[in-house]
Amino acid sequence: MTESATYPDAPLDAATAAARAVAALIAGGVTDVVVAPGSRSAPLAYALADAEAAGRVRLHVRIDERSGCFTALGLALGAGRPAAVVTTSGTAVGELLPAVMEANHAAVPLVVVSADRPAELRGTGANQTTVQPQLFGVHVRTEFDVAAGDDPTGPVTAALRAARGGDAEDTPRGPVHLNLAFRDPLVPDGRAAPGPDTATDTATDTDSVSGTGIATVDVTASLAASAVRVTTGTTLADAAVSAAARQRPLPQARDDARTVVVAGHDAGEVAAAFAAHLELPLLAEPSSNARSGSSAVVAYRLLLEQLGPSITRVVVFGRPTLSRPVAALLARSDVEHALYLPGPAAWFEEGRRPERIIEDLSELLLFAGRGADGWLRTWQEAGGRAQAAIRAVLDGEEALTGLHVAEAVWVGTSGNLVLGSSNPIRDVDLMAATDRHPLRVFANRGLAGIDGTISTATGIALATRAPTRVLLGDLTFLHDVGGLLIGTGEVQPELQLVVLNDGGGGIFGLLEHGAESTADRYGAAVERLFGTPHAVDLAALAAAHGLAYEGATTYGELVAALERPILGRSVLEVRTQRSTLRDLHARIRRAVLDAATDVDAAAELGG
Repeated sequence: MTESATYPDAPLDAATAAARAVAALIAGGVTDVVVAPGSRSAPLAYALADAEAAGRVRLHVRIDERSGCFTALGLALGAGRPAAVVTTSGTAVGELLPAVMEANHAAVPLVVVSADRPAELRGTGANQTTVQPQLFGVHVRTEFDVAAGDDPTGPVTAALRAARGGDAEDTPRGPVHLNLAFRDPLVPDGRAAPGPDTATDTATDTDSVSGTGIATVDVTASLAASAVRVTTGTTLADAAVSAAARQRPLPQARDDARTVVVAGHDAGEVAAAFAAHLELPLLAEPSSNARSGSSAVVAYRLLLEQLGPSITRVVVFGRPTLSRPVAALLARSDVEHALYLPGPAAWFEEGRRPERIIEDLSELLLFAGRGADGWLRTWQEAGGRAQAAIRAVLDGEEALTGLHVAEAVWVGTSGNLVLGSSNPIRDVDLMAATDRHPLRVFANRGLAGIDGTISTATGIALATRAPTRVLLGDLTFLHDVGGLLIGTGEVQPELQLVVLNDGGGGIFGLLEHGAESTADRYGAAVERLFGTPHAVDLAALAAAHGLAYEGATTYGELVAALERPILGRSVLEVRTQRSTLRDLHARIRRAVLDAATDVDAAAELGG
């Protein structure tokens, strides 16, 4: 009897390995890939070009890898599913780190695919070769270093599973890294097989990857499903809270029950439904997507100084990031805190937060309890008075301020609104009304940096295929000016950039550094180091990148510009004064305190 010999699988050539990697990405639900040019990543580029020609994926080419990765981040945010970015080797991979860090802390399923030299060239001084494995460290959920010639199907499939949160209940979604090594030749020669079943399989189950059979995704159908951001809708949120309430009947409200609901970033509609059901004040950040309903309170951060001492309990949804008064409230030892966490979180380590973690909505309802008689009414009356006081101050201003613009943008936007970090999102937090209108708010609050905002918004607009408005400061705009560069022939989003241009970094004037700016010793240094003044011509910058430009100097001009439909890409510049910002906010704070004094007694629930 003769035993048949067994041989190891023959190494795959670069074209075949790349085709299989692309097939596995598509099978795993990736419909959008951002590609930066490069030679070592050429096999992936050719395979992606074939897939795009077959209608199985959408490609977005970007010259700048840093901008490209933030674009992929926006694509993942807008679609609610993994998006990928492909780069060549060397410093190109390092350019991706800022977006990967944001994706880590914001739990965004971003797939980084970097091409690399084969193992025999690493550490030899070969051109454009560095140590790419483990480059992103703790910021990726998993990574795979796939050797040249190996089949990448398994690693790609496993990485996509990890990007969605994997099989472990305590692992949040987040970025993953696939480092794929390729040997020459890097161009297709016509002999490379596309991979098992990739040309004919038309299954649409994005999770149907088993063995060597690879399912594909119909891009058109997937894009139609991604037209709305993946969040808990109002009806579903109301139903979820009502169902939870039926599980455990709530006791009568106690006279000393003074609970507030804080809705941080990405809290979702469930926070608004929860607060409304219990008749509790809702302190909702704009990017919570919960700033509406019968319990929402405007200008809440200024009211905490007056009404905050009466609070006995806090229920937190999402991640609060905007307000020092809210942070101070959450740090109080005399207040009971609970954080609603139905799934794993990416923004803190287990055991490092003081709040009681509650996963079950019915248990959370019992913790919060019904609002005591008059408690919500007190906050709503104070909020109304605060809103009127702020309006009175702003009506007395001769020139437009960031607060004017924030209010107009909030009221005048339907669809997607992206808020830049620093002052713009805080201006909206102070000014945004609580009436319900069709608005989906996005913001990079994972690490709350100003970088990549234009590129992220571009990805959101492309993923949702909906007009998208961005409110951002001048430094945020300039920091991501590379995001304006989209090559000829590439799909152009419907994107309007509303730029608050105060000629520098205005937020530092509202922090403790603002007091130092008037001192003899550090006045000039504060302006140079924190104010970072500039004189960039934004109109010329927009024109150089093919964007339409418009300026607004009056409130009427601003409103008129916001009422026009968003067509193509454009810049709407509003010049404001940085030097008067600290005084303006001080006057607003005093006006709100005066207005809220009359209702302060009601916080004691006796009036």
